[in-house]
Amino acid sequence: MDLSVEGAETSRGVSAQQLPLTFVSAGETVKVIKVRGKNDLTHHLGNLGFVEGAEVKVIAGVQGDLVVQVKGAQVAISRQAANHIVTTAGC
Repeated sequence: MDLSVEGAETSRGVSAQQLPLTFVSAGETVKVIKVRGKNDLTHHLGNLGFVEGAEVKVIAGVQGDLVVQVKGAQVAISRQAANHIVTTAGC
């Protein structure tokens, strides 16, 4: 799995760091850039609110899962699924 850091253009034209959601610390809010993976996974994550442009706040890491707030709801997802959600800071 490629977890390399890429640059993303922000609204101010500054390059921002892209990281999988698993690399985001509790208390941080990030924006979803894209969701990678097979159609069933991307569809499931999309139904939970993980879509391009969505703001996600990491609440906690609990026994291998991440508890996050997305679209006004708190959800728990596996770290494996969170690895497919590419985010950027600067919300």
